[in-house]
Amino acid sequence: MKTYVDVIILNSKEGKIKPLAILWHNGIKYSIDKISQITRAASTISGGTGIRYTCTIQGQSRYLYHEEDRWFIEKKEY
Repeated sequence: MKTYVDVIILNSKEGKIKPLAILWHNGIKYSIDKISQITRAASTISGGTGIRYTCTIQGQSRYLYHEEDRWFIEKKEY
């Protein structure tokens, strides 16, 4: 499921964007511990395409997408 989120980013003087944390809808901030890969990709779970950041958040690997002017994360459905 595609879930749009607020993201705290670092926008460098070279124009590179680095996500630092995700702000969840309930106000909780999740720091991004590590970014292991950045690539253009489509979400196979929820549709949509953009720049995919493979992130480690609280020890778990998650995909964070920058789609045009918005950010989304793939939320697991149970």
